[in-house]
Amino acid sequence: MSIAERAVTNFSGKKYNCCQAVICAYCEEYGIDDTQIFKMTEGFGLGMGGLKDTCGAVTGMFMAIGLRNSAGDKTEPTKTKFDTYKDIRDAAADFRQKNGSIYCCELKAVIDGKQVVSCEQCVRTAAEYVDRYIKEH
Repeated sequence: MSIAERAVTNFSGKKYNCCQAVICAYCEEYGIDDTQIFKMTEGFGLGMGGLKDTCGAVTGMFMAIGLRNSAGDKTEPTKTKFDTYKDIRDAAADFRQKNGSIYCCELKAVIDGKQVVSCEQCVRTAAEYVDRYIKEH
């Protein structure tokens, strides 16, 4: 099972929120305790705690990119920060191009009785991007 498929299973099968589904799929890859990450990201579903702002899957994707790219150097915090910001903007642009938005309220809008983009598709898109990002970096 690919890590992206694990993210979809986390969302659809295990009922994680969209942010948890994405970031927890990468915990093993990064050697991070998934219980702590699961707890930390509980409030990021439904576009930041139900506010329908930035999609939780997108937030999970951003977290995974930060974990992959950051030097983690607290004495020189700008060492990788601006590269990470660029990578986040690139990820957001890719997600937006594939789904039309990065905002939950727009993704979950209902047009002609159908949700614009399913949450499962958002999770899949975000996780597939992270898979590509990891391979390229």
